[in-house]
Amino acid sequence: MPEKKSPLAPFKNQVFLTIWCASIASNFGGLIQDVGAAWMMTSISTSKDMVALVQASNTAPIMLFSLVAGAMADSFDRRKLMLTAQIFLLLVSALLSVFTYLGLLTPWSLLAFTFLIGCGTAMNSPSWQASVGDIVSREDLPSAVSLNSMGFNITRSVGPAIGGIIVALAGAAMAFLVNAFSYLAMIYALFRWKPAYPKAALPRENLGTAIAAGLRYMSMSPNLMKVLFRGFFFGFSATAILSLLPLIARDHLGGGPLVYGGLLGAFGVGAICGALSNSRIREKLSSEDIVRCSFAGFAFASAVTGISHHFWLTAPALALAGMCWVLSLSLFNTVVQLSTPRWVVGRALSLYQTATFGGMAGGSWVWGLVAENSSSGHALAMSGLVMVLGVGIGFLLPMPAFATLDLNPLNRFNEPPLSLEIRPRSGPIVVQIDFEIDDSDVPEFLRVMVERRRIRIRDGAQNWALMRDLENPDFWTETYHTPTWVDYVRHNHRRTRADAEITDRLLELHKGTNPPRVHRMIERQTIPPADDVFHKPHIDHH
Repeated sequence: MPEKKSPLAPFKNQVFLTIWCASIASNFGGLIQDVGAAWMMTSISTSKDMVALVQASNTAPIMLFSLVAGAMADSFDRRKLMLTAQIFLLLVSALLSVFTYLGLLTPWSLLAFTFLIGCGTAMNSPSWQASVGDIVSREDLPSAVSLNSMGFNITRSVGPAIGGIIVALAGAAMAFLVNAFSYLAMIYALFRWKPAYPKAALPRENLGTAIAAGLRYMSMSPNLMKVLFRGFFFGFSATAILSLLPLIARDHLGGGPLVYGGLLGAFGVGAICGALSNSRIREKLSSEDIVRCSFAGFAFASAVTGISHHFWLTAPALALAGMCWVLSLSLFNTVVQLSTPRWVVGRALSLYQTATFGGMAGGSWVWGLVAENSSSGHALAMSGLVMVLGVGIGFLLPMPAFATLDLNPLNRFNEPPLSLEIRPRSGPIVVQIDFEIDDSDVPEFLRVMVERRRIRIRDGAQNWALMRDLENPDFWTETYHTPTWVDYVRHNHRRTRADAEITDRLLELHKGTNPPRVHRMIERQTIPPADDVFHKPHIDHH
């Protein structure tokens, strides 16, 4: 049996270790900022839904802008994107501290600042998540994702408590200033990191085309769509605890910022336990079992938190919630990364984050309204019922297992020599592939072609069709279009080694003595564009 790798194996990679340590400092400051913002809102507003909107304003930008950030992560230098985002976050946090110190902060301006911080996070996150796969090996990727979660929750276990002390002793302005300084470590680490990105063989896609390609890839990947839906549902239901925790600390437990920080710390301790036990749990349970248990555990924690009026009863419930939080979200993230080739991984992760954080933003608003019109306990009870529903959804949309497919580029395609001189942007290009299939093999051929169609469209083909010759029924023709010649080349470069199984099976079914004939053609109209309009004859009546 192969030797089991330690869950700490990614730390042997110096680059990963350096950036991970820098992220500890950055996350530490971010959590202190979260405590300051949440408690500041309770001080300047009496509205419960405004308190919940602090969480929503921080997560909504991730829902709104992650796809654009993901497309940029796949098209531009990820290191430079992260540097830009970190510097932006530093400046916004510093400005928030100044506004607070000068007494200029209002409920709506606080939401505006937290929204801008969310924008910086939305820009940074897809690039960082996609970079993990560039830094560590595929075998270490699940552990690296768990270690990232653990790192965040190490800071969660102590950061909020320290944040509560800072807010209590020095005020929210100091908490925001500490957060501003916390970005310096990550900026320094990114300046030192010099990744060797492979040189692009093709021109960069424009942003709109890249976003469309990401959406198309996800829509043609059924297993990834399941992950997106389950992530959205989990985010929507589970965010009730984090959104309403300041109110739980104040109204249920009669505490202040120290109690609030302590509750967040309990959540973080549970999350660390979940990250450290992640590998062991994955060995014993399937992906779907882990997600169902996480939904059920979070539902129980929500119910206990909603009825408890004692810190020492609420804290263990939050520790359970933290464990379920990390187990589910790190599993979603890992499944997306292992099921996606590198050319689109940034967009896939951004869509996953859009779904999950969109659920969190919507849930923060919904549970805030419920708490405003009823009570925090009632809102947590209702969110618990929604989580129980999430357990049942698993029977209809079960989670896929960790992908074992080889998603490295196939690298079989070579641009053919052309007799007609064309430019990279020439098109549209029409491709036809001729097969000769024995009548007894037609059912299997059609079955394989269903998967072939999905792969073609997923990788950028348009107007895919399969045709059968009426005079020679053994002859079949696959046809599809690409907008330009460079799109045709890019389409072929996107094929993975896993996709080769479909191509090889089609070659086995082809009974011709020669390989299937490929026709590459460029569309041309016989009527000049200026004349491609019907003109009525002019009759001279004079």
